[in-house]
Amino acid sequence: MDTESTYSEYSHYSGHSKRSQRQGSRDRHKSPRSKDGSRSEKSVTIQAPPAEPLLGNDSSRTEEDDNWGETTTAITGTSERSISQEDIARIGKDLEDTVGVDCRRYLVFTVAAVLGLLVFLTPIAFILLPQILWRNELQACGTACEGLFISVAFKLLILLIGTWALFFRPPRADLPRLFVFRILVLVLIFLLVFSYWLFYGVRILDSKDLDYQGIVQFAVSLVDSLLFVHYLAIVVLELRQLQPMFTVKVVRSTDGESRYYSLGHISIQRAAVVILENYYRDFAVYNPALITASKARATKHMAGLKVYNVDGPDNNAAGQSQALIAAAAHRRDSSHNELYYEEADHERRVRKRQARLVVAVEEAFTHIKRLQAEEQQKAPGEVMDPREAAQAIFPSMARTLQKYLRTTRQQPYHTMESILQHLAFCITNNMTPKAFLERYLSPGPTLQYNRDHWLSKHWTLVSEEAVTKGLRDGVVFVLKCLDFGLVVNVKKIPFIKLSEEFVDPKSHKFALRLQSETSV
Repeated sequence: MDTESTYSEYSHYSGHSKRSQRQGSRDRHKSPRSKDGSRSEKSVTIQAPPAEPLLGNDSSRTEEDDNWGETTTAITGTSERSISQEDIARIGKDLEDTVGVDCRRYLVFTVAAVLGLLVFLTPIAFILLPQILWRNELQACGTACEGLFISVAFKLLILLIGTWALFFRPPRADLPRLFVFRILVLVLIFLLVFSYWLFYGVRILDSKDLDYQGIVQFAVSLVDSLLFVHYLAIVVLELRQLQPMFTVKVVRSTDGESRYYSLGHISIQRAAVVILENYYRDFAVYNPALITASKARATKHMAGLKVYNVDGPDNNAAGQSQALIAAAAHRRDSSHNELYYEEADHERRVRKRQARLVVAVEEAFTHIKRLQAEEQQKAPGEVMDPREAAQAIFPSMARTLQKYLRTTRQQPYHTMESILQHLAFCITNNMTPKAFLERYLSPGPTLQYNRDHWLSKHWTLVSEEAVTKGLRDGVVFVLKCLDFGLVVNVKKIPFIKLSEEFVDPKSHKFALRLQSETSV
């Protein structure tokens, strides 16, 4: 309500200023707003960038509310472009952390790539080195030996595909610590390859073994061992976490919205990644304007009172204090009624503007059907595309939609261009007015909006436990971003004990005995 009054006052002033500029400087000095124009106010006017005209003329610019591009929004507080010394320090720290995380990520990727290349070249080197160094002295390779070449080739191909699918996937997030099980798998692979190279150098290269079939069999055993290690990596990295073992409750610190998720045996940092992925999908987008509006209404009703002494300084100060305390107590007792009626009035205004919006959109879509019927009678070259159709019907619903979004504090999340694109998409796919309004009648998940409105791109994991440790019952950690945080509480799924009770099928049978003499 306060935002609207500020906006309407600003709009009146803007229109009055434009008319006064055309009349001359004399009329500008007579404007009632110009007297306190230099006064400091806790409001910032943010103007959206101009967009392309809707109908190709300036007929829609006669009223400010009809032009989406000139819409202003009043925000209580300081400008969002202001920056403090703490913000500068935080930005510098974030840059340092980002550089460190990037270096660590590329280092781990480089080590893994070099180790993978060594793994795949080692069996091939085991087979080719004897042919290069003492080829004339080797024993002939028979049919069984040549068959082992096919086995090595296909096993290496399977290992290559499996390694690419398991290890060389694009990272979903930058974790603060290394993934312990992944590092253990890499260490195990390195020890395996190093052991085979050590045995190969001592027993085959130094002695120049002449049994070529045995050498090929040795390379096949290495490939088999690598396949088993790959199977172990699948079990440890992927299958182990599939069985649900814990239930986590995620609560947003600002508005109290909560969700429950089931997780398996994973570390705290990987649980944080899973929770954030589900947050962007399940939680409604964070709108600080709603929090600010509710706080402003509550603060207004809990505001203090002032007592003015009209009889002079000789009056009793104790009587003034008692009157002030009594008035404050009375206001505190009645403030919940005022807050209740104001909330009810706000809900009534939202429902009223929602009804107007539904009617306006239905009339606009009816006009679209009429236009489609007219376009079918025209030549094929004169058919209107969905973008032009959206621009044709948008002015009829723009003012109603803008007022509804302003009332529900959703206007910063929907620009005129995004609404036109959504309207053209609905027209292209022959969607109903209700399908078009679904995005605006209730706030959607965070992924539905542009990344500029997420307000949560960089997260900080705060935990008393080491982030590489696994989840356990009672663990609490917090995921913080710039404006809010997600409080995560972990509870273990209880052990369920089922018992069986046998029911004799004969216990459900009964006999109906009828007497020969009945009243019937």
